[in-house]
Amino acid sequence: MHVRECYISAPGKSILHGEHAVVHGKVALAVSLNLRTYLRLQATSAGEVCINLPNIDTFLSWDITALRSLLSGWKGDCSSSELDSNLVKRLREFIAVTEGCNDTRIMAVLAFLYIYLRVFADAEVLPSLSVCVWSELPTGAGLGSSAAFSVCLSAALLSAKGTISTPLIQQQNTARWSEADLELINKWAFQGEKIIHGNPSGVDNAVGTWGGVLRYHAGMITPLSRVPTLRILLSNTKVPRSTKVLVSGVKDKINKYPSVMTPVLDSVDAVSQTCEQTLAEMATEGASTKHYNILEDLIDINQHHLNVMGVGHSSLDTLCRVTLAHGLHSKLTGAGGGGCGITLLRPETEPSVVQAAVQELKEAGFDCWETSLGGPGVLLHSSNSITQDTLSILTSY
Repeated sequence: MHVRECYISAPGKSILHGEHAVVHGKVALAVSLNLRTYLRLQATSAGEVCINLPNIDTFLSWDITALRSLLSGWKGDCSSSELDSNLVKRLREFIAVTEGCNDTRIMAVLAFLYIYLRVFADAEVLPSLSVCVWSELPTGAGLGSSAAFSVCLSAALLSAKGTISTPLIQQQNTARWSEADLELINKWAFQGEKIIHGNPSGVDNAVGTWGGVLRYHAGMITPLSRVPTLRILLSNTKVPRSTKVLVSGVKDKINKYPSVMTPVLDSVDAVSQTCEQTLAEMATEGASTKHYNILEDLIDINQHHLNVMGVGHSSLDTLCRVTLAHGLHSKLTGAGGGGCGITLLRPETEPSVVQAAVQELKEAGFDCWETSLGGPGVLLHSSNSITQDTLSILTSY
């Protein structure tokens, strides 16, 4: 193996504007969320492959000889970006996954084994290694936790194989890969996402790879060249919802009232584009009060539109009401119907204001994180650039 040990992280994702409208051909802005997933890969001499996922209480290992047998007679192309359905079928049988199972733990394990075997398929001997992944992101909350996992796995395994470079030099805390290497990481992470989700858009893994803000429109993903970092409060209402049901409900409403709903979708499209223009101005001119006034107005407008579409929820109304009482502006992010919401924090917002809002939201049963949007994508770390708490988890297994 080219790398004996490495530490990697990737961000989560949030939808800033354009949820639901994007399904109907409008612009959406997806943005990196600086709650990160961390991975440690270590070469071993145990003759086995280990995966440790403490967030979901999953600790498994396999003999490399047994894994190698899954590749017998394999005729796949190691560089292909297409999912190898035959290998997926073999892996499902190997770990005894029933058809239609979408258990988080099993899907994560399946994605890991698939990427591992595909990356090392042409190696004479499969490498013996141990991987530990720990995340600051809640799972199943629509915040890109599975994509961050897939991005970290891809970057680590491709580095270990020597397929991509290891750009970290001495005295550096973090390093980014070249554009060509990022393309490769993203391609493999997308395969992991296909295994976990079936038919993903590719937005989540692209955000995890490149970070910043991505424009998504009609299947095209375009990273915005320069974007500011925005302070936010992220709240998880912990109200479960079905994305499929919510998307279907919006479609039904559009079909029932096309003359009413089409202008709503057009307005959401304009919100996304106005936000994109404002972020570009903030990055080039520097952020001003005027810019933050616009961002807050757009948040309010979009949240009202999402309520019109029928994807609001009383828990999200509570989030908006509580934060507005403290002069802060919030909207749902993702599918709605509960789930998560984001609250914009200006640079001058006092910590006491944030603390007071958080206290009330926690009393309402929500989980809250003060974090940021628009930070870097996948990073290679030195061990001393990772917090002691995270490092102790990653090195415990």
